[in-house]
Order: sequence, then structure tokens, then C-alpha cells
Amino acid sequence: LPVQMSTYKRATLDDEDPLDSISEGDGYPNGFQVNFRGSRSSLGCWAERTRIEKQLVVLVGVLAAVLVACLLGLIFQYRARPPAVCLSEACISVTSSILSSLDRAVNPCEDFFSYACGGWIKANPLPDGHSRWGTFNNLWEHNQAIMKHLLENTTANVSSEAERKAQRYYQACMNESKIEELRATPLMELIQKLGGWSITGPWASDNFNVTLREVTAHYRTSPFFSVYVSADSKNSNSNVIQVDQSGLGLPSRDYYLNKTENEKVLTGYLNYMVQLGMFLGGTNEESTRQQMQQILDFETALANITIPQEKHRDEEVIYHKMTAGDLKELAPAVDWMPFLSTVFYPVELNESEPVVVYAKEYLEQVSDLILATDKCLLNNYMIWNLVRKTSPFLDQRFQDAEEKFMEVMYGTKKTCLPRWKFCISDTDNNLGFALGAMFVKATFAEDSKQVAEEMIAEIKTAFEESLETLQWMDEETRKSAKEKADAIYNMIGYPKFIMDPKELDKVFNDYEAVSDLYFENVMQFYNFSARVTADQLRKPPNRDQWSMTPPTVNAYYSPTKNEIVFPAGILQAPFYTRASPKSLNFGGIGVVVGHELTHAFDDQGREYDKDGNLRPWWKNSSVEAFKRQTECMVEQYSNYTVNGEAVN
Repeated sequence: LPVQMSTYKRATLDDEDPLDSISEGDGYPNGFQVNFRGSRSSLGCWAERTRIEKQLVVLVGVLAAVLVACLLGLIFQYRARPPAVCLSEACISVTSSILSSLDRAVNPCEDFFSYACGGWIKANPLPDGHSRWGTFNNLWEHNQAIMKHLLENTTANVSSEAERKAQRYYQACMNESKIEELRATPLMELIQKLGGWSITGPWASDNFNVTLREVTAHYRTSPFFSVYVSADSKNSNSNVIQVDQSGLGLPSRDYYLNKTENEKVLTGYLNYMVQLGMFLGGTNEESTRQQMQQILDFETALANITIPQEKHRDEEVIYHKMTAGDLKELAPAVDWMPFLSTVFYPVELNESEPVVVYAKEYLEQVSDLILATDKCLLNNYMIWNLVRKTSPFLDQRFQDAEEKFMEVMYGTKKTCLPRWKFCISDTDNNLGFALGAMFVKATFAEDSKQVAEEMIAEIKTAFEESLETLQWMDEETRKSAKEKADAIYNMIGYPKFIMDPKELDKVFNDYEAVSDLYFENVMQFYNFSARVTADQLRKPPNRDQWSMTPPTVNAYYSPTKNEIVFPAGILQAPFYTRASPKSLNFGGIGVVVGHELTHAFDDQGREYDKDGNLRPWWKNSSVEAFKRQTECMVEQYSNYTVNGEAVN
């Protein structure tokens, strides 16, 4: 271990020599003495002793000598080896970091948070353009700088064509002169290809289902609803088409429904919509505003039928398996078979294709809404979804408009994000596993996997021991919970395929990036990812398919795979350092591990068994007890307010 446990020192043993504290003739009961001065009287007394008495005296003397020797040995050992203190470079560095994070002017008994974190907060003021900041953000900034060096350095350790594609993608994003030269032309041409947009000119009035197929299949937008491939929650060994609610431009339905409270945000959103419409060729601001208001009203209608997030968490309730043919009956406004066949081309589908629907009532209602809405408005709404998704890849005007809206949305000061940071994030979003191969080679020590595995094993053991203390859980459920914890699979650092250049190239073989056409690179990637998604439909789920890229500063739990995933991006200081004492790593990445582990048993994770299947494996008595326990937390946090606002 980097640091040994301090030698235990009994409270009754002080540092002075115990022999010095005992005077001659003192400390023995009943005046009994052992005298070696050789006087006659002593000899006479010794001669008068019986044999047994003589043996006892000798034995006591030997024991006393042994005791003195032991005490001396302990004292010398203690003085020679004082309590262990880690003085390695790593320990000194982290000690400095911890001390600088403190605010020792604060009494910890009065405000422990300010005492523990006050120094860090003072040293890390909230940057412009951010509504929050923490160690996750600091580490992401660090990782971005590493990725910038790797993508810009032609001599970097690049061993695959996929990594070179990531470099070209980044270069195209950084080619601002070309992007400014093209302005909005790439998106305007795409809109015309899709049949037009009444906000900027004429449009094809009879193309609703065709446009819906195109914007969903080729450009990764999700107007009205989302469609994707993922593991079947009730049969985790197979993938299945899944359909869920979608289509709102703002993060939550609450923004639309609480109009008085969110008037400023709704006004800012409308202004943003109008601004983008004008950039793309809107000839009349008044007409553009009127049509954009209609789109906003339509999104509000969608918000009214959208299931609230808190009611969308119980997957046992919202899971509905049916066939593609059943979708025609459920939501007849959509021409489902041509739609699904386009989205999942070239996979052959028929009406018996299984589909899992997670928002059955929503899908029924959105079909009615589509049938009752003017076709021009439906087309405007679908193209707006495309515009909202793709406008960040155009010239600086679009970036400025988005920043202005974010300022209204989150109250952050307007700031000009360095172009390279935007390009790093976008490259990571789209080619993150190719970029991840470069990142892992530059930053990740292979032995960190073993250390992390050992930590996770210890945390799992502690979790299983804590299950024994839950008096509200029945024995059968407790036994199954332990089995599930044992079965949780750990994915650490990166998926294996990225470190094999041939395997990595195979994944990105059908994608090409050029160094001077950024918008086209992004659109090509959308098409490429759609084909990859379709290819998964007839294959079983694969543990090597991660939902986060290796440089990501985060972690997650997958219920259908019953696995916890820790990318290389978070396995760095201050969360984890190979040379740090275990105590610090447990306090850093160990907290993240524990957090993800508990997701396997939270209100959603507990519905999945050890094999990743959605089924009721808890006894009803334990389910009800679990809900009672959580209600206590709900009630507690419902009473908290910050600046007069309820935190819930």
C-alpha cells in the first residue's frame, strides 16, 4: 500500500523510559523485594527459603526481566519507526490541493461546506457562459486540452485511419474561413432538397410522410417521437425497435405549460427562432415571427400531451410490446411501414416486426394532433427540428444567436466560446471512439484497470454487507439483490476494440471526412450512424458498445446489461490517481462507483434483474417498504428552498 497504517499507541504508554519511573524497592506488594546486593543477611535469608520458594523467586525474576526487555523493545521500535506518514510526491501534491480547497477562516462546526470547499470556490470563480462549475468541469477542460494537442499534432501516436478521420473532421470544424464563406448555404440547399420551408419560400404541400421519413432517417431528428434500436428490456439478449415521446425544443414540458413563470424564456426562444428563420432566407420578419409563433404553439400542444418525466420512470408501467402492424392502428397519422423501412434501411421489415412503445397514450394523442393540424404547419415544425439541430454547424451568426438564447435560458453571461472547444466537443460526440483511442494511448495507464477493479470489488462487498442491515427488506429479495450486485459487470477505461487499429477501422470504414467541408461531414456522419443503428437490429446487444466515449468525464449504469461503466476520462485526478493513497481514491472515484452501483437498485434499476431483464423480482412487501423509505426523502427535500425556490 502507498501508506501503511500508523502504529497503534496505547493511551497508557507514554514516551519516557518506564524503568526511570520505578525507584529501588518500590512497586512490589507486601514489601516483597528481590535484592542482589550480596549481603550476609540476604544470603542467610535465601538459605532459609524452601525449594518451592526459591523456584518462585527465580521465576518472578525471569518474568520481570522478560517484561523489561519487551517494554524496551517496544519503546525502541516505536522510536525507530514513528507513525507512518506518506511523503511521496503524489501525497504532497494532493495534500497541497486539499489544503488550498479549505477556508480555515470558517468554523467547521458552523458551516462545514464553506470550511471544506470555500478555498476552492474562491480560486474557481464561475466562468462566463456557465451556470455551474465544479471538479467535473475542471477535468473536462483538462481533457479538452489533451484532445486539442492530439488532433492538431500531426506527429501524434496515430495508428489507424479512423484516428486520421477524427483529425480531418476536427480540421474541417476549425476551418472558419470556409465556414464563413459558405454562410447558411449548405442548410438552405438541404431544406430545398427536402421540399422547402414556407418561412423561406415555397414548399411541397403533399410530402408530410416523406419529409418525416427523411428528417428522421438521414438527419437524426425526432419530430413527434423518437425511434431507435436498443436491448429489449424484457429480453435483454436481443435488440428491438423502440418508440418514445419526443419533439420539444425546450428541455422540459414545464417551460411551455407554466407560461407566466417562463414568459422570459418563451419570448427568448421565439426571438431565437425568428432570428434563425431570417438567417436562412426569411424575407419578412413579421411573417417569419407569425409562422414561428405557430410552431411554438404546436410545441406547446405537444407539451400538453407529453407524459411528465416523474411518471415516465416506471418502466413496468410504460413498457408496451406490439408489432409494426399494431402501430398502424395505434397512430394512423403515420405511414409506419415505409417510415420504419426507411429509418432502418437496408434491414427488411414486415408488419410482424416487434416494436416496444414507451408512450402508448402519447402516440395515440400525437397521431390525433397530426391529423388535426394544417400540413403547412406540420412541415414548418419538422424543418424547424432540422434547423435547430444543424444550425450550430453553420457560420458564426448562428453561434451568436444560440449564445444569446442561452443567456436568457440559464441567466449566464454571454461569452465567446473558443472555436477549438466547440470543435473538440463535436468531434468527441461524433467520432469519440476514434478520438478515444488517441486519448487512451496518451493518458491511461493500463494497470489502472486492475486497481479500479479491486476498488469496485471492495465497494460491492461493502454494499452487500449493508444489505444485511436493511430490516425492511425480506430475505428472498435480499438474496436476489446480493446476486444482482455480484453479477454487475465492470467496464473500465475504454471498449477493447478501439485499441485494435483493424477493428477500429472496421467500425468507421463506411464513413469519410474531408478537411474543408464541415457541414457535409456532419450530415454524412448522421447518415453513417443511421446505418450503424440499423445494423444492430439483427444482432444481439454488445458490451463493447458504450454509451459514453473514453474521454468523457462521467460514468453510467446500464440496466439491460447490468453493467457500470467508467471511461478513462474520469479515471484521473482529482477523482483517481494511481500513486495516491487508497483513502483518497475511495473518496474520489469511489464515490462515483458507489453512486453508479446504487442505480442498480434505485426506483428504475430495481425493476431489472441480474440478467438485465425487466421483471418483478422484489416481493411486494419489500417494494412497498422501499417506496415508504423513499417518501421520507421526498418529503425532506420538498421542504428545502434556495432563494425562495423549492429545490424539487
